[in-house]
Amino acid sequence: MINAKFITIGLVSTFLINAQNMKYPETEKQNITDEYFGEKIPSPYKWLEDDQSPKTQKWVKEQNTVTFEYLNKIPYKSQLRDQLTKLWNYERVSAPFESGDYTYYFRNNGLQSQSVLYRKLTKGGPEEIFLDPNKFSEDGTSSLGEISFSKDGSLVAYQVSEGGSDWRKVVVWDTRTKKQIGETLSDVKFSNIAWKANEGFYYSSYDKPKEGSSLSGKTEHHKLYFHDIRESQFQDKIIFGGNEIPRRYISATITEDQRYLVITAANSTSGNELYIQDFKNFNKIIPVITGFSNTYNVVTTEGDWIYIQTNQDAPNQKLVKLHSSHIGNKILDLKIVIPEINSVLQVTTANKTLFAKYIVDVHTEVKQYDLSGKILRTIQLPGLGQATGFSGKNNQKEIYYSFTSYIYPSTIFKLNTETGKSELYRKPIINFNPKDFESKQVFYTSKDGTKIPMTITYKKGLKLDGKNPTILYGYGGFEISLLPTFSVSNAIWLLNGGIYAVANLRGGGEYGRKWHDAGTQLNKKNVFEDFIAAGEYLISNNYTSSGYMALSGGSNGGLLVGAVMTIRPDLAKVALPAVGVLDMLRYHTFTAGAGWAYDYGTADDNKEMFEYLKSYSPVHNVKKGTCYPATLITTGDHDDRVVPSHSYKFAAELQAKQDCSNPVLIRIETRAGHGAGKPTDLIIEETADKFSFALYNFGIRELK
Repeated sequence: MINAKFITIGLVSTFLINAQNMKYPETEKQNITDEYFGEKIPSPYKWLEDDQSPKTQKWVKEQNTVTFEYLNKIPYKSQLRDQLTKLWNYERVSAPFESGDYTYYFRNNGLQSQSVLYRKLTKGGPEEIFLDPNKFSEDGTSSLGEISFSKDGSLVAYQVSEGGSDWRKVVVWDTRTKKQIGETLSDVKFSNIAWKANEGFYYSSYDKPKEGSSLSGKTEHHKLYFHDIRESQFQDKIIFGGNEIPRRYISATITEDQRYLVITAANSTSGNELYIQDFKNFNKIIPVITGFSNTYNVVTTEGDWIYIQTNQDAPNQKLVKLHSSHIGNKILDLKIVIPEINSVLQVTTANKTLFAKYIVDVHTEVKQYDLSGKILRTIQLPGLGQATGFSGKNNQKEIYYSFTSYIYPSTIFKLNTETGKSELYRKPIINFNPKDFESKQVFYTSKDGTKIPMTITYKKGLKLDGKNPTILYGYGGFEISLLPTFSVSNAIWLLNGGIYAVANLRGGGEYGRKWHDAGTQLNKKNVFEDFIAAGEYLISNNYTSSGYMALSGGSNGGLLVGAVMTIRPDLAKVALPAVGVLDMLRYHTFTAGAGWAYDYGTADDNKEMFEYLKSYSPVHNVKKGTCYPATLITTGDHDDRVVPSHSYKFAAELQAKQDCSNPVLIRIETRAGHGAGKPTDLIIEETADKFSFALYNFGIRELK
């Protein structure tokens, strides 16, 4: 067990590297403007949007040189890296799943770059390696995306991401021989794989942007294809979408009984249309729901009945069923199976029963129902935390779920779906004792009086003296819920005496659609005010103080950090915006960014929306003569989700206008994208850099 504490000498300026005299790389300012509703907005660093140009790549290299020169001088960076490596080195095994005659599961021996897929015969037998993603590339930066088995388990299709890109390859195997069938598919993006018997599968993609802009070019119309495994990808036919039915996001699934093709189509990340093809009764795709006002997702089927989870007239979700004879009717007869309640619902199925997973004040509760909606039982969980899983085939009696919290390493349980009894299946052996820590939930008041939950985690015996190094983390967007989860990175922070606080901000999904909408578009500033109020709560209750607090968040959370540090630069000593959406006037012009408009609105919508976005866009609100927090911006040069130019431009603005000795650095990972599939060694290195940067700028001299 690591038994460490921080030794501080306060914020002594002579200890810290004198950032005021740091020589940042020169970033050329060009006389470029963008015009919105008659107003010209300077865009001096627009040239950094050309991520493939030699000029931008030279800038990236120069910035990294300065950043790593600074980080490598921090005396305990290597100590933190060693702590992370040591704690990370424990075996991690996923919940198993069945396909064909085999049970499959992922395992990582501790420090492997990517987890390996193993299998063994369900009836008993030795285990074997089925698929090892570590062999995809020499440096571990190619990773496994979705993997999908045919109904009988004899075929598998898996996706490969290279360098963290959202563009994927797809490989098909015979599962018996582990030999490839046919050619490798290329240029697949934002797609799942839906097998139709053993004939082939449905997948989605876009036209590849023009050469030179594959990472940042706008992707507009998604297309659903069917791939016959006996044919070339070149011969794949468009089934849905494209120019005929232009939609930004299209996804297909085939129900377990192989009777229905289910297509969801959307233009943003909220709300979707639903189309169904009933292979038994008709040979065409029929619209069930059109328009994007609500979400509709098929959960399961039973004969002629189709079970759909929706937020139509139910902000917290409900489960309804539709008879197949009503497909195509103008007025749908949707019969309620599980009604809406005060807690947010997500439904999964196994053994022809329904599992209703509710979010209750940011923890999971689970109830089991039969297909008529009759409650069978409440599933007893180990405590307050997050439970995931509860899914299996229609004839699968035993299923698995995982349970975790901020201080409870993810543990797998086996559940008998007929008795409701759980038993421990696999508990990780890790050098971390949950009994040494406390994780408590508080409710604080935001600027407009809204009560916001926050979970604060720390080592027992913590002194509330205002001097505890603290990371305040948030997201607040896209109806995504931040539920408790164990992290080796955060464990090291806690073991060293730090506080880790997670605020469940509006814009997320913790309390359903109303909570989400309260943090979108012209309400987006509610999210920032919620985060500011979280920081003020921690300070006023002596958990920490401004000089010992770091703001942290990634992607939409990177926007959160960027906005809050420009709105309230005095709130925290350190800012850690990761892969952030930071140019709110141009975000929608890159890759799939236009699909985020439900949450953000766009500068092209109308003058009011433009003015609102301009008022908080981090890139456009860095002001000369202001002291901003010590800032370490992180991004990946292969990020084609939130393109790295957001971070590049924000770094350039901050470096040019910073008015105090707090350093402004950007760490650009040249072997990674938005984050998914990042190899273990890169995660450890980046975490050590972030933690050491924060502690160093808190005035921490050494770790003991």
